Amino acid sequence: MIQTISYPIADVVPYINWLYFFHAWQLPTGYASLKHLHRCPSCRAHWVTQYPEAERDKAREGIRLYDEACDMLEALSEKYVTLARLALFNANSDGDDLVIYTPEGEVRLPLLRQQHGNPCLCLADFIRPKTMNRKDRLGVFATTIDSAMETLYADDPYRHMLVQTLCDRLAEATAERLHEEVRKKWWGYAPDEDLTPEDMFQCRFTGIRPAVGYPSLPDQSVNFLLDELTDFKAIGIRLTENGAMLPHGSVSGLMLAHPKATYFAVGKIGKDQFQDYVSRRGLDEARMRQFLRANL
Repeated sequence: MIQTISYPIADVVPYINWLYFFHAWQLPTGYASLKHLHRCPSCRAHWVTQYPEAERDKAREGIRLYDEACDMLEALSEKYVTLARLALFNANSDGDDLVIYTPEGEVRLPLLRQQHGNPCLCLADFIRPKTMNRKDRLGVFATTIDSAMETLYADDPYRHMLVQTLCDRLAEATAERLHEEVRKKWWGYAPDEDLTPEDMFQCRFTGIRPAVGYPSLPDQSVNFLLDELTDFKAIGIRLTENGAMLPHGSVSGLMLAHPKATYFAVGKIGKDQFQDYVSRRGLDEARMRQFLRANL
């Protein structure tokens, strides 16, 4: 199953993790609690008093930024939507590879394994092995915003930066909303789940959603494989020669349902695994070094 899903911005706003929004603006992440306040002067004045006198001007700056962000989200919701591309495949693991079964045949997705820690994890550990002669399932996804949103307010540096940071958060929020629907409906392995967005931010759901470029899936060139599987262009995503996604406000990755699946960082890998990975990927060693520079 491969499908495109469109979300009204108002439907994904509750899934925005404001902690990362304030982090992008180099403000205290605790300002994310503004989400839970009424937009009235008395509530805001009381919220400011939790901070020491010397920090209250910065807290008021945080309030102004949050209010302007909310106003911009309302304006964006009148013209734009966010988009998701979702594919659910039968799959198995074969060593540190995922074997993905498509209508055209098998596609291999090589993965990396930790070489420091106990146990040394690989995402393939959370997919049923091929030797069991029973197929598992795997989700592949990408989410993005309307590319026109990232070019808004080009003549106003502050508002342009504001819309760009909101685009990043909307892409992540769309992935959060999509993953919830996958668990409860599209894949349906947790139909009775009852979590708040805050619960989801704490990863209290069953399974994981590792994103390309993040610690457990650090090789950005994986995007080329995921694009072949799902066709990113269907939602307006294009890839640079280095596997980066455009619009910048885009996210891609995998969805795994194993109840013991957990996030981890691959970290540094040795020459032995690097050469094995190069062989499994079928790419030039110099080219592969560009993608895994931080892990070597």
